[in-house]
Amino acid sequence: MLDRRGFVAGAAGVAGAFTVPGVSFAGGRTEVVLRGTLPPGSPDYVYVPVEVPRGVRELRVSYAYDRPAVPAGTQGNALDIGVFDERGTEPGGRGFRGWSGGARSEFFLRADAATPGYIPGPVRPGTWHIALGPYTVAPQGLAYTVTVGVAYGPTAPTPRPVYPPERARGRGRAWYRGDCHLHSVYSDGRRTPAEIAAAARAAGLDFINTSEHNTHAAHAAWEGLWGDDLLILTGEEVTTRNGHVVAVGTDPGTFVDWRYRARDNRFGHYARAIRRAGGLVVPAHPHAACVGCAWKYGFAEADAVEVWNGPYTPEDEVALADWDSTLTRAGRGLRWLPAMGGSDAHREPQRVGEPQTVVLADELSREAILAGLRAGRSYVAESAAVSLAFSASGGRGEHAGIGERLRVASPDAPVTVRLEVAGAPGCVVRFVTDQGVLHTAALPASGAGAVEWSTTAAYAAYVRAEVRHPGAGLPGGLPGALAAFTNPVFLGEARSG
Repeated sequence: MLDRRGFVAGAAGVAGAFTVPGVSFAGGRTEVVLRGTLPPGSPDYVYVPVEVPRGVRELRVSYAYDRPAVPAGTQGNALDIGVFDERGTEPGGRGFRGWSGGARSEFFLRADAATPGYIPGPVRPGTWHIALGPYTVAPQGLAYTVTVGVAYGPTAPTPRPVYPPERARGRGRAWYRGDCHLHSVYSDGRRTPAEIAAAARAAGLDFINTSEHNTHAAHAAWEGLWGDDLLILTGEEVTTRNGHVVAVGTDPGTFVDWRYRARDNRFGHYARAIRRAGGLVVPAHPHAACVGCAWKYGFAEADAVEVWNGPYTPEDEVALADWDSTLTRAGRGLRWLPAMGGSDAHREPQRVGEPQTVVLADELSREAILAGLRAGRSYVAESAAVSLAFSASGGRGEHAGIGERLRVASPDAPVTVRLEVAGAPGCVVRFVTDQGVLHTAALPASGAGAVEWSTTAAYAAYVRAEVRHPGAGLPGGLPGALAAFTNPVFLGEARSG
C-alpha cells in the first residue's frame, strides 16, 4: 500500500498531484502490470511513469479497481484515467494525449488512430505518464491494477485533422437554435458524433458545440456531419473538482487543462486561455449536487452562465434565482452575465436540444453566434416547438429587444413590455423585474398569444419573461417548470456607482 509518505512530489505546478513508482519494458517485455492502493484523502491526480522504448508502434493501457461496499452516506471508489506523453504533465502543456475519466476501462494510442477521447500520434520514446484521478475513495482505500502494453513495428502516418468550417449558409440575420453542452463516445456519452448530428437536426437545431469532458479529441470527429443547415462549434467541458465550465466555440484543436481547484487560484488563467482561443467561458450547472459539480470559482471570469441544464429540475430553479439576483449590476453600469441553457445529453432517453438556446445572430457563423451569446441576445426554450419575441418600447418610438437597454426620456416615462409566444399550450407568462414577479397571464389553450404590461424605468430596472407550465410542477412548492425564459431588457439609463 502507498501511504501519504510513499508519494513522491509530481510535476511542478500541478496542485494535488503526485507520482508513484513507474514501470519499464526492460528485457524486451511487451506488457507490464502495476498494482497499488490509494488511501482516503489521496491527491487529485496520481501519475504512473512509463518508460517507453524506441520502436514502439502502439501503446495499450487497461485498468481495474476494487469497489468495496461502503456504509450508507459514504462515497465509494471511483477512479478516472488518462495519459500524457514524453513531453510531460505540465499544466496546459503539450504532453496531453487523452482522457476518458471513468467511461472506459482500456484505451490505445498509435500514430494513425486512438480510442475516442485520445489523440492519435506517434508513440515516441521517453517517460510517459498514466494519469489516475481518484474521484472518490472508500474508507478501505482504492486498490487498483494498471496494465500497460506496447506493440513494436513501423509507424503509420498521422492523418491531418479535418475540422468543421466556421460558417454555414444560414438565413442571414435571424434567430438560430443551438445546444452548446453535449457528450459523445469521445468522453462519457453513448452517442456517436453521427448520431448527435442526426439528433440535432431532428430537434430543429442550427448549431451545436462539442463539449467532451477534459479532452479536445472529438474536434476532428465531425467530418462529413456538418452542412448548410448545421454549424458545429468545437469546445470542451472543463471538469474540475470545484465545478465544470463549458468552453464554447474555441479554435479547433484547443486543449484546456482542468487540473486545479478554486483554492489554487488558476481558473482565471485558463478562462483567459479560452477567450484567447476565441471561445466563451460558461459555468455549467452551477448548483448541481454531484460531487465536484457545484460552481466555486465565482463569475468574474465568465462570459455567460448555464442556468438550465437538461430537463428542468429544482437545481435549475436555484440557478435561475441566483442568476436573477445578479442582474441589478447592469443598473449600476456594471457588466451583466447572460444566461444560457444546454441539454448535457449523454445517451437515450436524454434528448439533444432539451433545452436549447435561441440566439439572434447576423449569420450562422462561429463569430456571429458567439457575439450574440456574449451580448445576451438570446432566450432558452425547452424545444423547437416553443418560440418567443420579447421587447420593450417607449412612448416616443424607443425600442429595445432581448439583451438590450431601453433608454427613455425620463424614469417616469411609460414603457410597454410585450411578449409573443407560440408553442406553449396551457402555460403561464410571468414578467420578472428586480422586485420579483410583477405580472402574470395565462396563455390560450392553443399556446399562442401575446401579453403586454405597462411600467416605468423608475419602477423596474429590468424586465425578463418566463413561460412556465401550470401547477406545482416542481417539488417543495416551487412554481411550474419552465417552458422558456428570456434574458432581460434593461430600462432607463445605467446609474454609476
